[in-house]
Amino acid sequence: MSGSAASTGDTGQPAARSDRRYVLTVTCPDATGIVAAVTGFIAAHGGWVVEAAQHGDLTTGRFFQRIVVLADSLPFGTEEFAVRFTDVAEEFDLDWHLHDTEQKRRVVILVSKEDHCLADLLHRWSGGDLRCDIPLVISNHPDLRRLVERYGIDFRHVGFDADRRAAAFAEVASLFDAAGGDVMVLARFMQILPADLCARYPSRIINIHHSFLPSFAGARPYHQAFQRGVKLIGATCHYVTADLDAGPIIEQDTTRIDHADNVEELLRIGRDIERSVLARGLRWHLEDRVLVNGNRTVVFG
Repeated sequence: MSGSAASTGDTGQPAARSDRRYVLTVTCPDATGIVAAVTGFIAAHGGWVVEAAQHGDLTTGRFFQRIVVLADSLPFGTEEFAVRFTDVAEEFDLDWHLHDTEQKRRVVILVSKEDHCLADLLHRWSGGDLRCDIPLVISNHPDLRRLVERYGIDFRHVGFDADRRAAAFAEVASLFDAAGGDVMVLARFMQILPADLCARYPSRIINIHHSFLPSFAGARPYHQAFQRGVKLIGATCHYVTADLDAGPIIEQDTTRIDHADNVEELLRIGRDIERSVLARGLRWHLEDRVLVNGNRTVVFG
């Protein structure tokens, strides 16, 4: 059994109806009585459920659940919730997490030279469409410093010369930890992450790959797609693992092309798909809508 809870919330009454929520996510072996036990625990303490979703995977025998509760409807905060929830969690071997929406997650973005995904995320963040903090952007090139600093965000250039790749990735990890990073976003960061870094932050590194995986993994996917003569191109947002472009998929999208489109046109069309797919995938992660199921995901809409 494993579990975690965010910082303690304030005591309140349901009548307050604030925007503050507790988001409870659960993953466990499937069994009879899980839904009744979890929702019964919340109801027994006056919890007001405003959103609920669940899924039982018959192929793996795993159960997944996401419940959103008005924080002010419970007579205690997240730390006491964790203590009181222990009996239920141990009975059903729950791997669970409780997130207080007042605690914004801290997103660290990694980027190279292409700015379209980065610029889109920063625009959405500044407009309030992404509920998070972005304390830092790291790049292996200095080109995008002015764009980042325009938003008042710290920009760090880390060189990735061939003779210091290990040191460079160690610096990235150090900067991420120092910034209090919760999730690392590769917004067209054109470096392959080492296995030890992937293992250090499981399900906390999100990448946008510019193809509809598993087709055209690796480098220059639009060029591969053009050579193959495909009629659909797409983009894939996924968690990063040690297996290149093979981590659990969060979101994908495609658009139709035809024989008249050259590589440059594919690149232009693809940039639009990449922006929207990455933004949706990141937003769903921030909202605790994505639960990992082996090398797949359960995404609660």
